[in-house]
Amino acid sequence: MRARFVVVSALPIKEYHYRRAVGFCTAPSCNGFDLYDNVAKLRLTPTYAKRADAQAECARRNETACA
Repeated sequence: MRARFVVVSALPIKEYHYRRAVGFCTAPSCNGFDLYDNVAKLRLTPTYAKRADAQAECARRNETACA
């Protein structure tokens, strides 16, 4: 059985940084981790800076979802 909540990488920030000296553009980067609800098929709003924090919250939500 698949878990209801899983940890995914946060959506990338849509900012591009141009480096004049080098002459190239850096791609957007991801900041943190989100929780994804497999039942509702959506990302949950809080973003966690550390994967461990996101996994702890994910485990807590999966326990309460099963109970």
